[in-house]
Amino acid sequence: MADNYLEKKMEEYRSRSATPKHTTAVPLGRLLLLNRSHRGYDQRRVVSKEELRRIVSVNTRIGSARNQQCLRFRMVTADEAHRMLPHIRLGGALPELHLPTEGTEPQAFIIICSTVKEDKWVDIDLGISAQSMLLKATEMGLNGICIGAFNAAAITETFALPYPPLLVVAIGKGAEDIRLTEIGEEESRAYYRNEGVHYVPKVKLEDLIL
Repeated sequence: MADNYLEKKMEEYRSRSATPKHTTAVPLGRLLLLNRSHRGYDQRRVVSKEELRRIVSVNTRIGSARNQQCLRFRMVTADEAHRMLPHIRLGGALPELHLPTEGTEPQAFIIICSTVKEDKWVDIDLGISAQSMLLKATEMGLNGICIGAFNAAAITETFALPYPPLLVVAIGKGAEDIRLTEIGEEESRAYYRNEGVHYVPKVKLEDLIL
C-alpha cells in the first residue's frame, strides 16, 4: 500500500511539473489604454521580421465580414523602412511640427492590401484587422499607428505590390508621452500637444450612449 501511495504521489508531482505555467494576461482595458497612436519612435528598438509575423498572425483568428478573408499583408522591416518614409505623412493635425521629427521615424511597417475591390465589407475587415494587430503589438510591448495619408501609387511601385495598399500600419517602440482627456460631445476632438505631452480628446461615455 505504501508503494502505491508513493507512486501515486510521484505521478501527481510529474503531472503538475509537466503542466505549463500560465502567464497573467493583460486585461483588455489596459491594452486599450496603452494602445495609443505614436508618431515618434525609439530607433534603438529594432522590430524583427518574426515580431511582425506574430502581429500579422492575429488575422488568422479574427472575424471577417462574410468570412471573405481578402486582406493581404506586406511586412517592411528596418532594412527597407527608408523606402517607405518618403511616401507617408504623420500628424496631419499638427503640420507645424513636421512629424515625425528627425531621428524618431518608424522603422517597421505593415502594408495592408485587399484581393478584392474596396467596399464596406472590406472596410469592416480593415478596421478589425488594424485594431487587432495594434492590440497585439501593445501586448508585445510595442506601439503603432494607422497611417491613412500616403502615396498609394508610389508604395505599390516601391514594394512591387500585386494590390494597391488600403492602409499602412507603423510598428515600433513609442517614444512619446500620450494622454487621454475627457470631453463633451460639442468640444473639439482635435489632438494637440502641450509642453511635450500629446493629448487625445475622447468623448465621455454619457455622450456616446443614445
